[in-house]
Amino acid sequence: MERFLTHGTCSMEIVFDVSDDVIQNVEFVGGCSGNTQGISRLLKGMKVDDAIERLDGIRCGFRATSCPDQFAKALKEYKKKNAAG
Repeated sequence: MERFLTHGTCSMEIVFDVSDDVIQNVEFVGGCSGNTQGISRLLKGMKVDDAIERLDGIRCGFRATSCPDQFAKALKEYKKKNAAG
């Protein structure tokens, strides 16, 4: 299980599991419940690189980031951490 503390969004944290480069589970702590539940369900079973490509750079209104963008950042950190290990 991985944990990522978000910045600049209503959600405070993202908890997720990846196995064999495939997202198994995603849970946003805080944020817009319906939207984050929907995002989580759509991401389940998706390859990490595909999720990063689709989510990276999404903005929420006037904010420079969003919950999906923060998850892309979390996945990038996950990849970096696991490439070094």
